Amino acid sequence: MQYLIVFVAVVALASVLLSPRSVTPAGFFYARSETGRAPALLSLVLSQVTTWIFARSLLNAAILGYYYGIWGTLAYTFYYLSFLTGGQIIDNLRFKQGFGSVQSFLNNRFGGWGPACYNLVISLRLLSEVFANLLVFGILFGVAGTGSYTLMVILFAGVTLLYSLFGGLRASLRTDVFQMSVFLVLLVLLLVMVFGNDQFSLASLGFRPFVWNDPGPVLMLVALLQIWSYPMHDPVMMDRGFIADRDTTRRSFLHAAWLSMLCILAFGSLGVWAGALSAPGETMDEVLRSLLGELPMLLFSGALVISAMSTLDSTLASAAKLVAVDMGLMHPTVRYGRMAMALFMLVGLVLVFWGDQDLFSAVAVSGTAALYLAPVVFFSLWGGRRDIPTWAYVGSFLLAFTGALLYFSESAGHSQWLGEAHKYTKLLWISIAVLAGGCLQFWLGGRFTPRALAEEGA
Repeated sequence: MQYLIVFVAVVALASVLLSPRSVTPAGFFYARSETGRAPALLSLVLSQVTTWIFARSLLNAAILGYYYGIWGTLAYTFYYLSFLTGGQIIDNLRFKQGFGSVQSFLNNRFGGWGPACYNLVISLRLLSEVFANLLVFGILFGVAGTGSYTLMVILFAGVTLLYSLFGGLRASLRTDVFQMSVFLVLLVLLLVMVFGNDQFSLASLGFRPFVWNDPGPVLMLVALLQIWSYPMHDPVMMDRGFIADRDTTRRSFLHAAWLSMLCILAFGSLGVWAGALSAPGETMDEVLRSLLGELPMLLFSGALVISAMSTLDSTLASAAKLVAVDMGLMHPTVRYGRMAMALFMLVGLVLVFWGDQDLFSAVAVSGTAALYLAPVVFFSLWGGRRDIPTWAYVGSFLLAFTGALLYFSESAGHSQWLGEAHKYTKLLWISIAVLAGGCLQFWLGGRFTPRALAEEGA
């Protein structure tokens, strides 16, 4: 444990030293240098990857592999195809149609209801990312509620907030490059140790056969449905699509896709391996510790620490931009951006220490709520339809939010309206219903607008 604490201290100190001490609003919100230069391709790619390979994702990929085999890990890996769809969303919205943010596009198409619904969804996502990464960091140092757990969460939150306050998005990108480099080194070392283990074999990764209605394959289908809308509801990804030129932006999303998928698949495979060699009743952590020993487990924990830190600073930077720039609730100055960061961190800490298990389970529903954006992408963005009525947009939002609440209720065991099926099977049904229902509303809205009816009458 003491070695992990030293590792955290070194990474935290390096992140503080790397952060710029004073920036302009252009640097704080858009990562511009003092001379107005945008980030280079490598910085943008590494930042994209490290902010999406957050601690909870690494754990989820490994845990899904532990219980559902390689198919569970692949299902989580499929979500990183969002970089490809997200790149296309940014290219169309920003470079083809000339909008400076998702909010401005939605306001243009659907009036005030457009950004209002969107801001609600992404605010909840940002808050969930703050407390989820604080939570994962805390459990590395103790059981929830213990003194060590509480102390480490508060220290981690304080250090991450400190260097984030220095430079906003510019600080986030600069530290992301360092943190991603460290993460890649840790991951390679960890994989070398695993491959050198006498008990490891590639055959063990296929211990779970492919059965189309098992949770792993079912979740793969869910991911393929949700990637069309998932990136648009992630402000961290979207913000990085508005800071560089078109060619750099396009290539950054493309390279971030294959690199992040490779990292998630590699890390998740550790869980698959542990699942293949586990005995009934054993947890993944127990199996990996017995297989690997202390040093590899230190690398395992170090990778989680790095991912939590890199995601947290990026989340705070996006929260500042959301409140001060996109929502306009404050003046878009560095001072107010820092106030927004502190507020989000404070609320995240409150959720960690006073939230219950239901609150933590609710993190998983954001992808379902975001499905309301799929018809927006299909019809209004890529389809170029300007005549979709606001009621169709709001109807799609309400349907998706209802679906998200239903999945939360079913997965948390508060209801069984969808029967005894596995929660991922229920999620597939809900995702199909929400996606189909939202697209139907947009089609009907576009079909029966006054212009469409006039053209039909003519």
